[in-house]
Amino acid sequence: MEDLVLRFRASANSFLSQYEPIALVLGPILALLLARAIHSLLAVIQEKGIKATVLGFLMSSVKLIPGVSSYIESEKRKVVDKLQSGSKSKKDNWRTELPNIGVGREVIQELEDTKSKDVTWQGKCSGTVYIGGTELEGHFALTNEAYSMFSHTNPLHQDVFQSVARFEGEVVAMTAALLGSKEKTSGGQICGNMTSGGTESILLAVKTSRDYMRAKKGITKPEMIIPESAHSAYDKAAQYFNIKVRHVPVNKEFAADVKGIRRCINRNTIMIIGSAPGFPHGIIDPIEELGELASSYGICFHVDLCLGGFVLPFARKLGYPIPPFDFSVKGVTSISIDVHKYGLGPKGTSVVLYRNHELRKHQFVAVTEWSGGLYVSPTIAGSRPGGLIAGAWAAMMSLGLNGYLENTRQIMEVSKKIQKGIEEIPELFVVGKPDMTVVAFGSNAVNIFEVNDIMSSKGWHLNALQRPNSLHICVTLQHVPTFEDFLRDLRDSVRTVKENPGPVSGGLAPVYGAAGTMPDRGMVHELLVEFMDSSC
Repeated sequence: MEDLVLRFRASANSFLSQYEPIALVLGPILALLLARAIHSLLAVIQEKGIKATVLGFLMSSVKLIPGVSSYIESEKRKVVDKLQSGSKSKKDNWRTELPNIGVGREVIQELEDTKSKDVTWQGKCSGTVYIGGTELEGHFALTNEAYSMFSHTNPLHQDVFQSVARFEGEVVAMTAALLGSKEKTSGGQICGNMTSGGTESILLAVKTSRDYMRAKKGITKPEMIIPESAHSAYDKAAQYFNIKVRHVPVNKEFAADVKGIRRCINRNTIMIIGSAPGFPHGIIDPIEELGELASSYGICFHVDLCLGGFVLPFARKLGYPIPPFDFSVKGVTSISIDVHKYGLGPKGTSVVLYRNHELRKHQFVAVTEWSGGLYVSPTIAGSRPGGLIAGAWAAMMSLGLNGYLENTRQIMEVSKKIQKGIEEIPELFVVGKPDMTVVAFGSNAVNIFEVNDIMSSKGWHLNALQRPNSLHICVTLQHVPTFEDFLRDLRDSVRTVKENPGPVSGGLAPVYGAAGTMPDRGMVHELLVEFMDSSC
């Protein structure tokens, strides 16, 4: 054996003697660098695909040509200015310093004057305002009064504002009861917290799932799998919490593709996502199948009920064919639900729920070595507005089960009438089969974004979608008295575009159309960032 080693050593020395020492040192280092570069390239291709990777490389190369980069920046500026549509000029009158002498009660008059210049939103906006009537009467006035009574409170100080702590606990419990907490299959430990909105609820659910799976399975390079129809808050969570996202195209019915999601699961997968319904098309994902998938792989499963949480339980009672969607489904580990949407609470109120306390503990942040004392916080915000919690509690208590049932009856009926009315317009088609109160529609005969521009000129504010190019209206109580006006204006707008195709002066159709077809998505990303940087 020793002879064999000596012969191998001599042979190796003889072979390597023909190379310079520096080459022998640099060779392995360069090989490692090359391997790392190849590994990084393959990772990018796996994440973005070959087409997007090649396009990104080509665009980066083109920008190196003298003059090209400045030209692209100039064109981007034009697009951003177009998207702002004059809002930049309005900023010129914004105050930049405190007044030398306070204006006292006169500030109320300035608030009223400024508010009067907002666009008319009553009955004209997709989603946005979910309470019926005006802000000076009925349910609006009730939630505003509840907020004002507790506007000084902060649940961070539970020992002082015990009332707000109670209201939060009851809002969470009442919400959980709507979503299966009383069912035996739920496990009887449903718990959660109030948050500032659906995005924070989703962020917390993702962060909690990441930390839970790290403790349970030791996953240090977390990945989550989401349908392309899932809310963009999941991409935001991925950026915040350093999680890799795998986007899976929806199926022909525009619902989550269970088989496609299964193919993406690997040893780093921490969670999968389902929506009930999805924001773009109002379609409920196959929650039961996704729950079985999550349960069989031992991973987390979050259900986004931000839109549907205060509608689906009551739609089911009214006889609509609503598939299972809540904690009664095995495998569901967390749920997000917005009180400020169909719960008719004040803006800035949502709830995140977990199947048990073992999961929720990973949501909290505890600091033991701070010189300011021991610190623990349940949500992203430290201080939170107790007035919003009180307003949400008041909204739910004032409406009760009978109030939500009646509201659901109205908006579901109006949604079906709007869907039927759209289907009767020959040039339009409804995207998929909406399960709830979101109706998306497109066209193979006219430019749907030009239709949107005409509708905007009539005072309507709809959501523009892509893949496929389409619009949607999220039906609220505001639309109960105006849905016939909507359908009439939609018919007129389609007729106008059909008879006079082409961009509308001041419209955004060319921008939306170009953004949807632009192959370099990196450029679209840059445009969005530039727009946001100029808008806030």
